[in-house]
Amino acid sequence: MLPPQLERRLADPAEVDGLPRRSFLKIGAATGFALGVFPLLGQAQGAAAPALKPGQQPAAFVKIARDGTVTVTVNRLEFGQGTHTGLAMVLAEELDADWSRVRATHGDAAIAYADPAYGMHLTGGSTAIKNSYTQYRELGARTRAMLVQAAATQWGVPAASLATERGVVIGPGGRRLDYGALAEAAMQLPVPTQVTLKDPKNFKLIGQPTGRLDAPAKSSGRQDFGIDVRLPGMLTAVCQHPPVFGGKLASVDDSAARAVKGVKAVLRVPLHNGGEGVAVVADGYWAAKQGRDALKLEWSDAGRQKVDSAAQLAAYRALAAKTGHVKYQADMAPLAGAPHRISAEFQFPYLAHAPMEPLNCTVQLTGSGADARAKVWTGTQMPGLDAAAAVRVLGIKPENLALEVQMAGGGFGRRGLPTSDFVVEACTIAKAAQAAGIAAPIRTLWSREDDIRGGYYRPMHVHRAEIGFDAKGKVLAWDHVIVGQSIMAGTFFESAMVKDGVDTTMVEGMRAPYDVPMRLSAHHPKDNVPVLWWRSVGSTHTAYVMETLVDEIARATQQDPVAYRMALMDAKSTRHRAALQLAVDRSGYGKRQLAAGRAWGVAVHESFDSVVAYVVEASVENGQPKLHQVTAGVHCNLAVNPKSVEAQVQGGALMGLSMCLPGAAITLKDGVVEQSNFADFVVPRITDMPQVNVHIVPSADAPTGMGEPGLPPLAPAFANAIARLTGKPLRELPFKMA
Repeated sequence: MLPPQLERRLADPAEVDGLPRRSFLKIGAATGFALGVFPLLGQAQGAAAPALKPGQQPAAFVKIARDGTVTVTVNRLEFGQGTHTGLAMVLAEELDADWSRVRATHGDAAIAYADPAYGMHLTGGSTAIKNSYTQYRELGARTRAMLVQAAATQWGVPAASLATERGVVIGPGGRRLDYGALAEAAMQLPVPTQVTLKDPKNFKLIGQPTGRLDAPAKSSGRQDFGIDVRLPGMLTAVCQHPPVFGGKLASVDDSAARAVKGVKAVLRVPLHNGGEGVAVVADGYWAAKQGRDALKLEWSDAGRQKVDSAAQLAAYRALAAKTGHVKYQADMAPLAGAPHRISAEFQFPYLAHAPMEPLNCTVQLTGSGADARAKVWTGTQMPGLDAAAAVRVLGIKPENLALEVQMAGGGFGRRGLPTSDFVVEACTIAKAAQAAGIAAPIRTLWSREDDIRGGYYRPMHVHRAEIGFDAKGKVLAWDHVIVGQSIMAGTFFESAMVKDGVDTTMVEGMRAPYDVPMRLSAHHPKDNVPVLWWRSVGSTHTAYVMETLVDEIARATQQDPVAYRMALMDAKSTRHRAALQLAVDRSGYGKRQLAAGRAWGVAVHESFDSVVAYVVEASVENGQPKLHQVTAGVHCNLAVNPKSVEAQVQGGALMGLSMCLPGAAITLKDGVVEQSNFADFVVPRITDMPQVNVHIVPSADAPTGMGEPGLPPLAPAFANAIARLTGKPLRELPFKMA
């Protein structure tokens, strides 16, 4: 999702260069040890630049208790994708840990927990395993080497004569020392700068289907999330946001709200987007909500655009008729004389993220002036950015802020954004409460309605395509225009991600893997609707357009859609072919007779360096599309945990299905979002979920991302099956059959 050139801007060179290689933090004999760090100690002592950066050391990543329990600190937010298990497996593999005694916990905003490729704290873009695979292998190998050296010293034998397995160092004559017994001695040793990693053929954990570390707590209801934070004397705040984005208050009558039992304060607060809100602080959520409901507010929308979905669509369609800023250039002259043509327009609405756990953030302020301190608890995809935002809002020293990353109940991009909106809001409310004489910690909660109406949606898009091809399906010219808001404009990502007027995240997934002459251009209108990445970002719409149009050409030239795709792919697309062939083979496509009224649908797409192909079975029941069976072929290189890959593809397929269902759209009237909850923003129910069988192409190459690639090809595969039944392409999401 983010380019490497952002690393210098987002990383803190002073912290990275100032970290001493051999600084350790002793946790105490009672609990074993932690390999930790004292940031900036070397700088203070005038030490030379370290041989290892923070994220390359076992520093703060591994704790081994006296009983041998290994706790792995994970540099990513766990919000359902299985990262805590996957990265713990990677480290434990090289550590030769006893998996039954491995645990995982979150890192925080320390520089050590930044993404090693991007230099910033990030959970997103399917980067966790992909970017930290080698990092966590080396962390495990370095820790193992230190434990082995500690045993060698104790026994007086060469380290090379020792072996390890399942959390034990094994010496000559069968002598054994548990990692827990060696931990305190190991912490005194230098961290090796070079380690030899295992040959993948010797892996014992990596590649094995493994149960999630967080599954027992989550399946039993014992897992705490950010919304469950409880502190002594804690109060709860809810904020009334303006109905039109960026609106301001014209008048406030809070007398009835202040009279609600349990309400402690009513606070007029600025919002991150220049608008204003009113926060009600109370003993608990219900009192705060009742107080908010009792507010009598008048709003001013002066100077704010009031977006209307119908008018916006008309404007986008007009723009789509014109060539925009060009991303890909090709000769369009053959288009006029092509023997066969397709003219198509596609429409995609705004989409809400709607995670199961609504947004929340708890802030505790203590002290004042130079001694002011703060602690923040929240589930965040970008703890470094959010910590910086909290420091800015609260006006405190960076070293006086502690941010504790909490388990989160979903996010899909909504918990990681450049504005840090919900963290800024929580800090603003806590600061205002403190100024009003309230010393208690404040937990700011968003309701489901707040979340769905509160902004940051997947942008609305319109595509227009003009395609000329011959009787054999050879594409002679493909003229394509996309219209949609830029998610990168106005953020610190803009300079790297908007090139020649084109937001590269909006056009990702276009053209490849097909060898077609395409002129691709884009328009980025500016509308008063906050937009953000949504799971799989641009591929949410580009995969649909590409895969339904390719299928339409195959139908027009009476070719098998699988064979046509195989022929149209460029020579480099070996992984696409392997994934598609695997899905075809395992589904029985072309060999098995489908039930009456059912049809096959096919789609394949690469996103975040992984390829997912779907072969589906669908029908039309009572005038509505119905998805019955999904077979997935996945190429993600080495699957660290096949169970997590399967779960991610199944979850991605379900979210892809959500785009197809009637009612799955965010619309606006007079600048106000019309949807508010799951009654009018539809998500799939269990009765909508098909059987999803996942098959993985074997590979020993370094793993690629799997958090998002399962989503994009589902909707086009489903649409292609329906088009084969009805003879009519579906060019709008959610599906409209009439």
